[in-house]
Amino acid sequence: MRFTRRTLLGSAAGAALTAGALAERRAEAGPLSSDNEVIQKARQAALAVLQPSDREIEHGLELHASSIVFDSYGFSPRAALDGAAFREFMLGGASDAELTDLREEMSMTRAGLDDTERREFLAAFHAAGVTCIFQNAGEESNETLRLLKRLSRFTFLTDRLKDVCPKAIKPDDVAAAKKAGHVCLAFTTNGVPLRGAMESTRDELRHVRLFKQLGVQMMHVTYNRRNPLGDGCGEASDAGLSDFGKLAIAELNRAGVIADVAHSGRRTSYETAKVSTKPMVASHTACAALQDHYRCKDDKTLAAICDTGGLFGICCIPKFLGGKGDISVFLDHLDYAIKKFGAEHVAIGTDIAYQSRNIKAETAKIGKRPDGSGPRSSGARWEHLWPDFEYRETSGAAETIAWTNWPLFTVGLVQRGHSDDVIRKVLGENTLRVWRANEV
Repeated sequence: MRFTRRTLLGSAAGAALTAGALAERRAEAGPLSSDNEVIQKARQAALAVLQPSDREIEHGLELHASSIVFDSYGFSPRAALDGAAFREFMLGGASDAELTDLREEMSMTRAGLDDTERREFLAAFHAAGVTCIFQNAGEESNETLRLLKRLSRFTFLTDRLKDVCPKAIKPDDVAAAKKAGHVCLAFTTNGVPLRGAMESTRDELRHVRLFKQLGVQMMHVTYNRRNPLGDGCGEASDAGLSDFGKLAIAELNRAGVIADVAHSGRRTSYETAKVSTKPMVASHTACAALQDHYRCKDDKTLAAICDTGGLFGICCIPKFLGGKGDISVFLDHLDYAIKKFGAEHVAIGTDIAYQSRNIKAETAKIGKRPDGSGPRSSGARWEHLWPDFEYRETSGAAETIAWTNWPLFTVGLVQRGHSDDVIRKVLGENTLRVWRANEV
């Protein structure tokens, strides 16, 4: 289909509209239209910021549709829980920890069990035009059983959806999914699995290969806090990679698993790059030169990552982007990264997910326990202990970089003057290249 002013605006009268009204008209017609009000609203918000020309929209959408789009770290669309089943479990005496676990399980697996959630899942995936996601299928830990929990859930999901969303176990699976008009998930974990026996380094690391055989292609070196491999980005000391951590990176390289320092301290990240013999990544971060948040990487660290042949993905978290935190600032980070480090080292790792429209209605079914209480949180998770950082998010900023706005990320890159070749690299070719370079 060729996208024209008429299909996008409906009539030439659109040229006289205000930016907001023009965005609304563009999102209500042609290739940007959606019968999903959440997706539609996000598109209107992004278009109001970008204000692209018809030519930029036309070219950007055609380029996006023809490209392999690979989220270098993110989350597949999250399902609504089954409110009635959740309430029954709660009234049956389930603990708060059990309820937290059930809520997570339902959000991750119900697209494979419920037709309504399956349709919501696939509609969001196709609206985003994403071919594959490096899906967080682990948890913030080095403990093997804890890391297996989410991995089992996403294995279950891809088994149930294997006709339309299979598990990708090799880079060629992504290209095959694109050719077939399908989507797929490749797995990553938020930690390196350790046995905890502390007997020998070889024994301690032998579960790395096991997880690779289970489909895990990428592992976080650390996650915010300090672990036996090194310091996370939330540790003020930033003591760097440990001696054991250096051996762990060697084992990841040997097993064909991508080392990911997205949540590692800057020194840990830099030292990982210096010892890795394979291209490694910071899968979802931003440029500290533009926003000096703990989760962002400074130029020295990013250059070291690039020197391995690796990449870093720009995320869609307003606090990490800084400024207004909207799609324009997100594009500023991409611009800076491409111009400073070269297009072959830049990706998009959103670190966000689409949320099912049915969440509110299903959650309302849960109600209260007989004593009047509902499910309770056990408090702040230890890995989310952050140093103080002042940032006030601009209202509506996150909506402009919603996960389903991926096609408008491409339009924005076209608008910034980047070539088709550069844009294809950033959208997915770089992530595929790094995955291939790590295969054994």
